[in-house]
Amino acid sequence: MFRPTVVITLTIALLTLMLWNLLGGVADEPPWPQRIQGFSFSPIRLSQDPTQGIYPSEEQIEEDLILLADKTHAVRTYSVSGTLEAIPRLAAKHGLNVALGAWIYGDKKDDTDEIEKLIHLTRQYHQNVVRVMVGNEAIYRGDVTVEQTIENLRRVKAQVWAPVSVAEPWHTWLEHPELADHVDYIAAHILPYWEGKSVDQAIEFSMQKYNELVKHFPDKPIVIAEIGWPSNGRPKRDAKPSYLNQASFLRRFLQQAEKEGYVYYVMEAFDQPWKERQESGVGTYWGVYDVNRQAKFTFTEPVVAVPQWRELASISILFGVLVLIVLFRDSEGLRSRGRGFLALVAYGAATGAVWLVYDYTRQYMTLNAVIVGIVLFIGMLGVLVVLIAEAHEWAEAIWLRQWRRMPKQQPVPDHVLPMVSVHVPAYNEPPDMLIDTLNALAELDYPSYEVIVIDNNTKDASVWLPVEAHCSRLGSRFRFYHRSPLAGFKAGALNLTLHETHPDAEVIAVIDSDYQVEPNWLRDLIPHFQRQEIAIVQAPQDYRDGEESCFKAMCHAEYQGFFHIGMITRNERNAIIQHGTMTMVRRSVLSDVGRWGEWCITEDADLGLRVFEQGHEAVYVPKSYGRGLMPDTFVDFKKQRYRWAYGAVQIIKQHLGILLGVKKSELTTGQRYHFLAGWLPWFADGFNLFFNMAAIGWSASMLLWPAHFTAPLPLFAVLPLSLFIFKLLKMFFLYRRRVDATIRQSIAAAIAGLALSHTIAQAMLKGMLTNSLPFFRTPKKAVHGGLLRALHDAREETLFLFGLTLSAGIIAWQQGSELPDARIWSMVLLLQAIPYAASLLVSIVSAFPGLPANIVGPMDSMSNSRLQGDSKCEHDVTDPKTREVPSRSSVYP
Repeated sequence: MFRPTVVITLTIALLTLMLWNLLGGVADEPPWPQRIQGFSFSPIRLSQDPTQGIYPSEEQIEEDLILLADKTHAVRTYSVSGTLEAIPRLAAKHGLNVALGAWIYGDKKDDTDEIEKLIHLTRQYHQNVVRVMVGNEAIYRGDVTVEQTIENLRRVKAQVWAPVSVAEPWHTWLEHPELADHVDYIAAHILPYWEGKSVDQAIEFSMQKYNELVKHFPDKPIVIAEIGWPSNGRPKRDAKPSYLNQASFLRRFLQQAEKEGYVYYVMEAFDQPWKERQESGVGTYWGVYDVNRQAKFTFTEPVVAVPQWRELASISILFGVLVLIVLFRDSEGLRSRGRGFLALVAYGAATGAVWLVYDYTRQYMTLNAVIVGIVLFIGMLGVLVVLIAEAHEWAEAIWLRQWRRMPKQQPVPDHVLPMVSVHVPAYNEPPDMLIDTLNALAELDYPSYEVIVIDNNTKDASVWLPVEAHCSRLGSRFRFYHRSPLAGFKAGALNLTLHETHPDAEVIAVIDSDYQVEPNWLRDLIPHFQRQEIAIVQAPQDYRDGEESCFKAMCHAEYQGFFHIGMITRNERNAIIQHGTMTMVRRSVLSDVGRWGEWCITEDADLGLRVFEQGHEAVYVPKSYGRGLMPDTFVDFKKQRYRWAYGAVQIIKQHLGILLGVKKSELTTGQRYHFLAGWLPWFADGFNLFFNMAAIGWSASMLLWPAHFTAPLPLFAVLPLSLFIFKLLKMFFLYRRRVDATIRQSIAAAIAGLALSHTIAQAMLKGMLTNSLPFFRTPKKAVHGGLLRALHDAREETLFLFGLTLSAGIIAWQQGSELPDARIWSMVLLLQAIPYAASLLVSIVSAFPGLPANIVGPMDSMSNSRLQGDSKCEHDVTDPKTREVPSRSSVYP
């Protein structure tokens, strides 16, 4: 077993290494010239912001000019405010020419002061100020009019000898050709990224626009005042920022520029973190050098897209191996295909996590970025844990060689079988239904048992008196008790019943009041108690009314997954969830652990965990021995799941120290794993509710204030998308393989399960914030309220559905054509809306009980799991003709 595991681990590790090598990407581009003509130059450092009046010191400016002195002939500036006025003097000191710029933004006084200083510096440093630009994209931004710009140009031209112009995008010059009459040269910005051009189209596009300017202004020199490509930020149509694309575009352009003799200024020398809130965040990343003054790419050697890919691959492989050590710790019976699947998931998850962290940390870490990054990291860890837990269950459900704890029952003679006390708690249940339950119990083929019915807190005597009378008619085996008031809900009733239990009864069996059991229920399952370690024997919950309507068929399909997939894999590590029906517990153990817990609304699951904490074992037999009634309406379906989810939180809070291993108990590592990992998807639903509320709020802000709110980074889409798709694939695959469900039944189960997401989320959040909740029963034979009632029952889900889909539609319409990130965000919103749409659909379906169940498919095909036909996992029923005491080895192969 060790050798195949090592081979699989190494093989997938090699594939991971190859993937990172592919992501690393190498491009052989033309070499960078030894000295280029000019850089756009803003010497702003990480903690500085010219909009706040925070400028670099003259020493910092000089350090930057020294760095560039042997790499360029000139620098282009944008302002003469603050210490930036020292640039001409310091540049002259290091042999650099200057294209001096003034920042014009429409404030008359500030613009006048800026122009006066520009004139003064140009006259003072006429030796190296070779051209002047009076404003930067001020017309394009709408800060000033063309007429105001012309007036500024006239004023400067009258007082300086250097050529004068204004810097504007290429199309602004074509839209306002009259500007050309008042400048000495055309200072044009040609930035193909902002035009949405791919890097492979960018050079041709730039040359085309340059030639258009030459054609329209034949008598004016053309200076490319800005040309460049960002290394990070959001895509814009086909334009994708990256180190590789930045290096490829600039090195290709410089080759062409040198060949054609263009005058240009590369946009730009250094990254500008202060622009983080501008230009959708991409404005920060146009520098050839980063904020630490390190070159982002090589200038002559082939360019590598991810220079650190070897280190990142090593980290991915290391994390993948660590995850596999945990997953393979207890996997002796897992086939090689299962191990390979887990290795793929582990390495894939590790690679995805490393890439997400790497990609996110390529941005400059402002306080906001750090806070968002922490939230993203926590969310990523949660998603990875849930995904790996889901993958583990997937692998064990499909690729185990043999179920290690699947019981094999052998006949037992009557004199060995212990007495059983069957407890039937009831509250306000339809008497006809409960009488049918008792009639089925009267048909049990078992030598020694009693039935105790405990009706608690039913106010209407006409409901419980017929049941009491029927118990009398059934004979001495049946006893009936009515208590009102009685505290403790169902657990209180069961504890009271323990006091009335026959002293010879060794096993307590519990069924719900709607369950009709098979005659061989006790005879088949009680023999498992021959092993003293066994404290619980559990059969699945199942239902007999799945053929009544389409709604019930959907619910039935949804229930099957847990009882024929999850419970079976949990049974392998003695970690099943005990249910309050079709369950049996050794009476002595029940007393030892403190009876049923009246503090918890899921007293059954709590009892099972307490039994495991004492070191006892449980048996799960995946064969239906009894069938009850499902909820009749969607609101009752939701209430049932709400109780289960809220109870799960109660249990985790109560037992957290033991589950984490802080407090001493007999729980094994496998049991702790299943009790924590098994409820993780429900916790994920709870946090997903926060995500959806934040998504709607953020989307509204995007529509109301588009200049300040942009689509969240695609990184945020990866997490919910990956988990949602993985869980859907898992469900369809396992339903087909282990539940024998048809495609229609699998789809129905998925819809019904998704419909409960919002309810589970509410229960989990309330459970984390509160300590108790009143017990509520699942009504039987409830009256349907019609379509309006169904819409009312799903009103919260409908509001979320409306908010998410409306946001997605408007964002896609307004921004999707330009911004890929907006399209991705719209897809995320629609994805998040699917569970709410499922809720509305299931609620509407429940309003029409006449819809036939055959829309979903025949329910009998899912009555028992495929395990029943697996010779390696077979459960043999008792042959009443031969009753022999089984050996221990025959019970557990």
